[in-house]
Amino acid sequence: MSAVFTSNRRPMLAQGAPAELDPLLLWPALGLLLLGLVMVYSASIATAEGSRFTGNQATYFLTRHAVFLAVGLFAGAVAFQVPLRTWQRAAPWLFAVWVVLLVIVLIPHVGRSVNGAQRWLPLGPINLQPSEGMKLCAVLYAADYTTRKLAEMGSFRRGFVPMFLVMVLVGALLLREPDFGAFVVIVSIAFGILFLGGINARLFAVLIVGMAVAFVVLILTSPYRLERITSYMDPWKDAYGKGYQLSHALIAFGRGEWFGVGLGASVEKLFYLPEAHTDFLLAVIAEELGFVGVLAVIAMFSLLVQRAFVIGRQSLMLDRVFAGLAAQGVGIWFGVQSFINMGVNTGLLPTKGLTLPLMSFGGSGIVANCVALAVLLRVDYENRQLMRGGSA
Repeated sequence: MSAVFTSNRRPMLAQGAPAELDPLLLWPALGLLLLGLVMVYSASIATAEGSRFTGNQATYFLTRHAVFLAVGLFAGAVAFQVPLRTWQRAAPWLFAVWVVLLVIVLIPHVGRSVNGAQRWLPLGPINLQPSEGMKLCAVLYAADYTTRKLAEMGSFRRGFVPMFLVMVLVGALLLREPDFGAFVVIVSIAFGILFLGGINARLFAVLIVGMAVAFVVLILTSPYRLERITSYMDPWKDAYGKGYQLSHALIAFGRGEWFGVGLGASVEKLFYLPEAHTDFLLAVIAEELGFVGVLAVIAMFSLLVQRAFVIGRQSLMLDRVFAGLAAQGVGIWFGVQSFINMGVNTGLLPTKGLTLPLMSFGGSGIVANCVALAVLLRVDYENRQLMRGGSA
């Protein structure tokens, strides 16, 4: 067992009377949610006004995003009341339910297909995207699995293989949709938690090399993914075709300069930049709020991820392994997904359909993000109760 789980520093943690919640976690999260609401409205006005699907209503996406945010905050408030020991008991069952949903979404005439991707389950006025909920389930399941297998983390057969097989199943379902972005995030969460749980270092290095080879094979065997790579390498070569999204995102960044053209004054969102309110929301932020606005977003995400790892380490020092790994898993989730989205928007990574957590339009994503934040806040809350000498 790793030394991090057998800490004798609990007396140091008990000094002082901590607040109920970590303000350095709470305020950046609320800041990202509120800024996301404003920017989704700004980025979607032209699209909403020009579409018969939305009834030509300028506030269509704003209204829906506000409703999603309200539902997410309510779900988060409920989730915050659930003790971590209950989340741990429920983790395998929640994971199994979401695997079933990933199967159901692939059934013809059941799952909804948009732009060639079958990722949504129509539920009346809303569409459920199971891959978003699976990210949270992967955090909880991997944390529970690692907690149960701590003594066997050095074993290839008993520690690594079972989780690997589970991830192969989930990955196969996600690639059938296809949702390569969610696949990358979920695999990063699962194996990141295994690494933090003390998996054999040499085995982990072999895993990283194997995953890199697998990603290359997936790209080379799919003309669609290969085109994404080639257009990313030189978007201006086919600026009106495969490089269209990235070239207009880069134009938006260039127009924004230091302080932006002003809130609501983006030109690229006027039917030039596709998915401006979802995948390429950061490009609109760059154009309207400039480098300073983008830097503020990066700073808030960085602080949120840093606090997730601090809270997780604090739990491990209190011998609360599941809580600690769950907190750090949420940090991996938000860190990896936001990094990929920002990399795509700036041309550092190939174009991929992955939203900016806490900010982009999307009901399933916002609700899953809010519940994940609630779990993280609950970990922090229980830590503080123990530090005060009470019970979690």
